[in-house]
Amino acid sequence: MKRILVLAALDAADYFLSTLSVPLAERGYYVFPVNLVKRMLEDEGMADASLVHGSDPTRLCTLFGADAVLYVTIEQWTARYMILSTQVTVEFDYVLKDGRTGEELWKDHQTGVYASQSGGQGLAGAIAAAIVAKAAPNYMPMAREANARALAYPGPGFPAGPYRPEYRKDLPPPAAPESPAAAKPAAPRAPGAPQAPAAPQ
Repeated sequence: MKRILVLAALDAADYFLSTLSVPLAERGYYVFPVNLVKRMLEDEGMADASLVHGSDPTRLCTLFGADAVLYVTIEQWTARYMILSTQVTVEFDYVLKDGRTGEELWKDHQTGVYASQSGGQGLAGAIAAAIVAKAAPNYMPMAREANARALAYPGPGFPAGPYRPEYRKDLPPPAAPESPAAAKPAAPRAPGAPQAPAAPQ
């Protein structure tokens, strides 16, 4: 797998989509430019996120020449005002599908939460900071952290891609095959054969 097509909600801001491209590229994979992907999908009549996520992944990968498609669903992207602070929450589901078969290869779920701080300015400072955070919440640090955790390796994410020197060198060793003796089932008792008596106590 070399080329990954990243698909999030098409109304997601471009700066959010960039938080997905960077960690994937740093893992050694080619990631299709997010603006190009959005424009081509709109030209194909798939301007709605539900249409994109419901489309056959093999068709999408054929359209872009990708090896796999990474679907990212934004479950939460909210800011909640709580008098003295504002709690900003992001929550994402990730699913990677094979571009040839449509088979699900990997999935993960991540949540990030941040509460605004007063910076030691007392009650008035806490209220002011909360109002500013509510008016212009900064989702990007949590988005970056959530994406980094999801794609981290070792961990839930991807091993090194073909554009990194450790490609195929950081994979876990294959499981040892089961010995024939352990795998061989016990011979069945012939029908009607008497069962050996239990040993005396």
